[in-house]
Amino acid sequence: MRYVVDVSKKKARIDKNIYGHFSEHLGRCIYEGIYVGENSPIANIEGIRLDVLKALQDMKLPVLRWPGGCFADEYHWKDGIGPKESRKKMINTHWGGVVEDNSFGTHEFLRLCELIGCEPYITGNVGSGTVREMSEWVEYMTFDGLSPMAKLRESNHKAEPWKLKYFGIGNENWGCGGNMRPEYYSDLYRHFGTYVRNYGDNKIFKIACGPNSDDYNWTEVLMKNAASHMDALTLHYYTLPNDTWDDKGDATRFDEESYYKTLKKTLLMEELITKHSAIMDRYDAQKKIALFVDEWGTWYNVEEGTNPGFLFQQNTMRDALVAGINLNIFNKHADRVRMANIAQLVNVLQAVILTEGDKMLLTPTYHVFEMFAAHQDNELLDSYLASGCAGTDKTSIPDVVESASLDQQGNVIMTMCNADLQSSKTLEIELIDFIPNLLEGEFISGNMNAYNSFEVPTQVEKKKLEGITYSEGRIQVILPPCSVTKLIAKR
Repeated sequence: MRYVVDVSKKKARIDKNIYGHFSEHLGRCIYEGIYVGENSPIANIEGIRLDVLKALQDMKLPVLRWPGGCFADEYHWKDGIGPKESRKKMINTHWGGVVEDNSFGTHEFLRLCELIGCEPYITGNVGSGTVREMSEWVEYMTFDGLSPMAKLRESNHKAEPWKLKYFGIGNENWGCGGNMRPEYYSDLYRHFGTYVRNYGDNKIFKIACGPNSDDYNWTEVLMKNAASHMDALTLHYYTLPNDTWDDKGDATRFDEESYYKTLKKTLLMEELITKHSAIMDRYDAQKKIALFVDEWGTWYNVEEGTNPGFLFQQNTMRDALVAGINLNIFNKHADRVRMANIAQLVNVLQAVILTEGDKMLLTPTYHVFEMFAAHQDNELLDSYLASGCAGTDKTSIPDVVESASLDQQGNVIMTMCNADLQSSKTLEIELIDFIPNLLEGEFISGNMNAYNSFEVPTQVEKKKLEGITYSEGRIQVILPPCSVTKLIAKR
C-alpha cells in the first residue's frame, strides 16, 4: 500500500485544541472522577484527584470545556461560589435526578485548568439564564478594577482575575438548551454576546451554538445573521452503532458487522465538516471563523446496573479506532476546524479515564490521545494513501485512515488507523523532500472488543512498533489489524 507524504507542501496549522476534552456535571465525571473534595482519603490537591490530574498532564490536554452540555443551560454560576457549606443545592434534572451540591464551581474549575496547564472553555447559560447573569459571570472572572463582581471575587479569596479566552454563548439551543429555531437563537446570540465584554487585555473568543449533525439550515441561518459577531461556530455529532436512540448498541458485546457499521457512521464526520465548512465559506471566505466540534464520540447503552442518567460505558479498541479516525479527519480540516472536545473526560461516554473509588485506569481512547498529541500545533502536510476497503458490502469503509504533520523540530509525524479486523497492512511510505535519520513508532491493537477493566487494567496499552525499515528512499511499516499507530521520522 503506497503512502506519500509531501513535506514541501504545508497546508495549515493543526491547532492543539483539536485535542480538547469536555467535562459536564453528569454522572461521575466531575464528582468521583475529577473532584473528590479536600477531606477525601483519595490523594488530592484542593479536592482534585492527583492520579487523574497527572494522567491529564501526561496526555497534554490543551483545552477543557465546562460545565456542559445540557447542564450549562440550567447552571447558575453564583450557586457555585463562596463557602461550600453555603452553596445552593439543586436537582440535576438532565442527568440522573441526583443532588448537585455545587461544591465544584468556577474557582474549582479554573484551578483545575491551572493545574493541568490547559485553557478553560466555559459555556454560559442562554436557555434559562439572563443577559445580566452571563455578563456578570465574565466580569467576575476577568475584570481587574473596581466593580461589584470584582469585589465579589475578592471576597472569595481571588484578588487577581483569571485569563479566559473561550466562552460559549449557549449549548444545543436547538434542543435541551431551549428548543429554539435558528432565527430566534441567532438574534438571542447577538443580544447575549453584546454583553460578553472584553476587560483590560483579556479578549473573549465568542462561540456560537452551531448545528446538530447534518442540520445545514442552522449553519446557514447563523452565518447569515450573526457571522460578524462570532469567532467560532460549534458542531455536535455522536457516533451510534444503531439507527435509534432507544437502543444504541452495547459498548463491549458487539459483532464484526456492528464494528464496521460504527466506523462507517463515524466516518460521516468527514462529510459533515466538508458541507458545514462550505456554507461557512460563502460568508467567511478567509476562514476567520473557526468550526469547533465541541461534542463528539461514541454513545452506547449504559453498562448494566448503572444509573441510566449517568451515561457510563466501557471503552474498547473499537472506540480507539473511532478516536483515531476522527482526530485524523480533524487534522485534515485544520484550516477550519480549530477545536474539538470529545465527550467526556472521565466516567462518561467515550471517556479517556475511568475511576472506581481510589482506583483509576486509562482507556484505549486515552492512549490514542496520548500518541496523537505529537500533532499539536504542527503544520499539516499534504499526504495521499492508496487505501483499500474493509468491512462488508453494506459497511464497506476505507481500511486505513491517516494524517501527517511537521513538528517544530522538523520531524514528520504520521498517524494511521487500520480498521481491518482480519489483515495487517504493509505501507510503503515515500517522504517527498525529506530524508529520515531515525524512525520510531508506537501503536495499540487488539481484539475489537478488548478493553481495560479494573481487574485487567492494561489489556490494551501502547507498544513499540518493531520492524520499521528504510531502503531506497522508502519506509516500510506493518500496521497490525484493528490498530492505531504513530510513526515519527526524525531528521
